[in-house]
Amino acid sequence: MLLIPTVAPIPLVTDANGVVRINKTRVTLDTVVTAFLEGATAEEIKEQYPSLHLSDVYFVIGYYLQHQAEVNAYLLERQRLATEVQQEAEKNFNPMGVRDRLLARRNPQA
Repeated sequence: MLLIPTVAPIPLVTDANGVVRINKTRVTLDTVVTAFLEGATAEEIKEQYPSLHLSDVYFVIGYYLQHQAEVNAYLLERQRLATEVQQEAEKNFNPMGVRDRLLARRNPQA
């Protein structure tokens, strides 16, 4: 049997908001790379996110290893945007005293 090498496309797509996801799933590149960097194996990542195919997890990890600078820059930008959104939300909706306000709603006579 003759094996013919082929090039498979990396299973990554960018959605309308600029978020990179694993093809045909809602799982983000951030999620897979972060799990990998925290020591999870491809099998563990697949187990945690059943919508992923194991081969796609390996492709994404391989892509990350070959393009670390670009992916790390993307991840830093995503973290910056997340921090910006959080700060804006906290400015508009002060989180101080949320627990007390929620408890007061539960027990109005208290």
